[in-house]
Amino acid sequence: MSSASASVRSCQPARSLRCGSGVARVSQRRAALSVRAAALEPGATVLVAGATGGVGQLVAAKLLDRGYKVRALSRSSDKVQQLFGGAEGLSAAIADLREPSSLPAALEGVDAVVCATGTTAFPSKRWDGGNNPEQTDYVSVRNLVRACPPSLKRFVLTTSAGVERSGQFPFSILNLFGVLKYKRMGEQELEGSGLPYVIVRPNRLTDGPYTSYDINTLLRNTSGSRQNITLSLKDDLLGETSRIAVAEAIVQLLPLDFVEGRHFSIGSKEGDGPGQDAAQWHALFAACTQQQRAGVA
Repeated sequence: MSSASASVRSCQPARSLRCGSGVARVSQRRAALSVRAAALEPGATVLVAGATGGVGQLVAAKLLDRGYKVRALSRSSDKVQQLFGGAEGLSAAIADLREPSSLPAALEGVDAVVCATGTTAFPSKRWDGGNNPEQTDYVSVRNLVRACPPSLKRFVLTTSAGVERSGQFPFSILNLFGVLKYKRMGEQELEGSGLPYVIVRPNRLTDGPYTSYDINTLLRNTSGSRQNITLSLKDDLLGETSRIAVAEAIVQLLPLDFVEGRHFSIGSKEGDGPGQDAAQWHALFAACTQQQRAGVA
């Protein structure tokens, strides 16, 4: 990997995990870790929550393109059909994350979960029907986490830069209606669950898709010239992140066992980057986690 392709910010040891409710459930999940493979390979089934949203569309399309089976969780079968059609390896799970009873059937037989749900930080039409930050970024995440089987190999949650800086400018403005607070609460629910997790915290999202395209269009999307990736295990990044870069990072970390339990802040800027090169992404994630183990300040 060339020195211009990406960078890694200094990483600090992660904070101790907050214990969630349901001690028996957590113990069962942690016991299951010793009898399952950590890595996730093509052919595995990945449930994508938010599969019709900006990042979720890209994640689902990239997973399908690389041989994974995708279960697209949505409240609308029409949206899934419009976006993915009859794509090979795709199935739809019609469920509502705000309704816990609808989730067990959707999760049956899945190997991993990618949760890429979200709403606007400020009141908008997207809040209609109760899709506000509390319901979307906390309640829905909590319900999904608690419905996951103990055999799950990986849960990837996308949140946001600033979740640990919600009182600092400019994040204090973004958090006026609680979006960062609720995203952090969703993270804490996952941290205390006993599930093998990775949390991805992008900066302000840029690049398409802004609306639902067909799967072939999604696969042609690139992050243009903003392919230089910065990773950090601290919530210390500012700037922008391409949606395409976020989706690629999620797909690339799925087979990696050493990323478990990490929080990766991610930014992208002008310059060359790893693209879809698995070896370069592996090196990026490894460098960041190695800095943490070395105690780099």
